[in-house]
Amino acid sequence: MVVSDRSATRSSEVAGERRQLINLAYRFLGSLAEAEDAVQETYARWYALSPQEQRAVMSPGAWLTRVAARVCLDVLGSARARRERYVGVWIPEPVPDAAEWGGGTDPAEQVTLDESVDMALLVVLETMTPAERVAFVLHDVFRYPHAEVATVLGRTPEACRQLASSARRRARTARPLSAPTAQQAGVVGDFKRAWESKDIAALVGLLAPDATLIADGGGLVGAALRPITGAGDIVRYLTGIGDRAPAMDLLERTVNGRAGLVARTGTGTTATVAAFHVAPDGRVTHIWAVRNPEKLRLWSAGVK
Repeated sequence: MVVSDRSATRSSEVAGERRQLINLAYRFLGSLAEAEDAVQETYARWYALSPQEQRAVMSPGAWLTRVAARVCLDVLGSARARRERYVGVWIPEPVPDAAEWGGGTDPAEQVTLDESVDMALLVVLETMTPAERVAFVLHDVFRYPHAEVATVLGRTPEACRQLASSARRRARTARPLSAPTAQQAGVVGDFKRAWESKDIAALVGLLAPDATLIADGGGLVGAALRPITGAGDIVRYLTGIGDRAPAMDLLERTVNGRAGLVARTGTGTTATVAAFHVAPDGRVTHIWAVRNPEKLRLWSAGVK
């Protein structure tokens, strides 16, 4: 009976790590679909252990984290080659806020939204080497000591410290300062209303002169294949979209923890999820528009 109770406790402990692993893997990979696959592989490796091997693991949570990180490290290596063949620009998969979620997703699958999933940071993470990314996420985001990061990367703690430091400098340099949350939401709301009313002057005024829009259609739907730079060019692109899809509804929704917009067709299908970066001066400097339907399955299934 004691053994049975201990086994049940261990099983519950293992199952209870799922959300933490999903959160880790999403930050490693920038793709919820790939994160779910990586976590599935992690659990498969755990259950492939014999009962004796499982009992020998002092901390199942630490074991699962190390294995998930190594799985993600392998995925990052192969993903780099796949993304070089990607049609257009690859943007991390956007995730919705649980409070705006109307689907039946298991809470264990939900990504915790904080500054570490801000689209601007995820885009910067894509520029890092796999080792830098893993070291940065484990140490700077999840506060794992360098000694534990070393067991994942197979390097010395000092080497992992240098990797995290290099990644931190890159993130600090490449990630722009942003306006307070409430101000961002107000600017995105103004942007929505200006777009709906086709107020060209207002749209241009809300964009920084050197603003950039990046669209990701993945070759599956229409999208600009290269970044669009400059307020005037962005506005012409957006108004063109509006003219081609007059029945599109724009909804203000939280995208990766920040104010964003969701465009839906008349049939309720989510066509675009747009993340924004708003500078402290109140102007939009970056727009990331995800149109690849494979990255919008959550948004089409259940966002209110």
